[in-house]
Amino acid sequence: MIRSLVQFVENGTRGVLALDAEGQARRLHSTPSVRALADDAIAAKSTLAALAADRLGDPMTLDGLVFLPPVDHDDPAHLLISGTGLTHLGSAEGRDKMHKAAAAGHATDSMRMFLMGEEGGKPAPGQEGVQPEWFYKGDGSILIGSETPIAMPGFATDGSEEPEIAGIYYVGPDGTPFRLGYAIGNEFSDHVMERVNYLFLAHSKLRQAALGPELLLGELPGNVRGNSRILRDGKTLWEKPFLSGEKNMSHSIANLEHHHFKYGQFRRPGDVHIHFFGTATLSFADQIETREGDVFEISADCFTLPLRNQLVRKPGEGLRVVSVL
Repeated sequence: MIRSLVQFVENGTRGVLALDAEGQARRLHSTPSVRALADDAIAAKSTLAALAADRLGDPMTLDGLVFLPPVDHDDPAHLLISGTGLTHLGSAEGRDKMHKAAAAGHATDSMRMFLMGEEGGKPAPGQEGVQPEWFYKGDGSILIGSETPIAMPGFATDGSEEPEIAGIYYVGPDGTPFRLGYAIGNEFSDHVMERVNYLFLAHSKLRQAALGPELLLGELPGNVRGNSRILRDGKTLWEKPFLSGEKNMSHSIANLEHHHFKYGQFRRPGDVHIHFFGTATLSFADQIETREGDVFEISADCFTLPLRNQLVRKPGEGLRVVSVL
């Protein structure tokens, strides 16, 4: 049974392979990309899993393959990366602190939004829930895959991991958003900048984003158990488990999807959307200061392959705005 799809390059040629629950891989015939498979599935009113099952080739090894992100687009301007925050329940201690602060009349905007999500983020079928925090990260030009360096800009004050699950979507010819599946990701932010003032959140998110190789098909398990760690000089500097899935979230995935795709500009036929669902586990919260050369490694129980990226810093860029007048 096919569990996930992986895009890869071998000897300069793109392809897609299918992984089963035991991690066995088989290449798909006549399938250069997941997006091409999605086009065919939509046209045939089928599913990715059913179409992939019809195209299974011989077993193959993963050795020597270069893994790509699980979805991409020929024109990066037609791939949008966004996300939501304050969507995960986090630890009991963290929630208790929020409730105590709110009860004392000292709730911040972030605390109030978290509590709104706890109260109304999982509406009954047919009803609209409270909208979550939403942010824009960038287009397809910022997307990277596993084993690719993840770069913080020269002006950045921090470059830290955010282990998350992302929903992967493709807008069909009639404007219908189709969920292709899910991927494990590192949403990657500048938490020092965000800490200065929460209104800097928008600035702190304009960074690269990394996705693990796999596109998980079907529904996301309600309880996802993952692990996030940072390696420095080959040794574990920091490590912590994280939880995701709706059982650990204050919002349902359907509610997050509704409040993203309710905007008409996000239903443009042919566009790809990667939407991060949030997290409650950060090394920054444990006073970890990342350095260039650190390696972020994120894994989860519903994915066979981990996501791994080394932190680098881009050199400063001279910026000049030129008038044509």
